[in-house]
Amino acid sequence: MLEFRLGRYRHFKGQEYELIGVARHSETLEPMAVYRALYGEGSLWVRPMELFLGEVTRDGKTFKRFTYIEEEK
Repeated sequence: MLEFRLGRYRHFKGQEYELIGVARHSETLEPMAVYRALYGEGSLWVRPMELFLGEVTRDGKTFKRFTYIEEEK
């Protein structure tokens, strides 16, 4: 089971998002992160939870894709 907290996260590229919930893929039942951009028009996004909580490597450095920064209010 993947552990997570609802609230604000910072993407490794610098923008902030709010993880608002977890949904299930209708066919695979894979957990999907449902999150909102906290900039621009506040668009909604979904991404497999494993990728949301995972790591990325850029220019030889590894980062968390999203880092938790603040609890949901």
